[in-house]
Amino acid sequence: MPLVKIEMFAGKALEYKKTVFDCVHEGLIEAFGIQVWDRFQRITEYDKSNWEIPEEKSENFMIIELTIFPGRTKEQKKAAIKIITDKLSQRLDISPTDIFIVMNEPPLDNWGMGGKQKS
Repeated sequence: MPLVKIEMFAGKALEYKKTVFDCVHEGLIEAFGIQVWDRFQRITEYDKSNWEIPEEKSENFMIIELTIFPGRTKEQKKAAIKIITDKLSQRLDISPTDIFIVMNEPPLDNWGMGGKQKS
């Protein structure tokens, strides 16, 4: 159950954002083997005045945070980063240097779903 948070500049079309969601989700299916229904994603958009990034980054810059259950291998994580980056680059012409991906793996006892602690 990856939880996906995507941060980007405001102003992108709905179709663009849907494609971002699809690229990330497909990458997680391919790299981690998650189920098609397992889709918990959100986009947070920032006005340029509220987000400072290096000058060499473009208006397509984004940070993708993946909060995942522990246990994925280094190879699976590497694959997820590559697949997601490649899909975004190919479908939306985003430079790979404008895509940052970070994964967080809180222990299972830090997850709560349906009022129950995961263990």
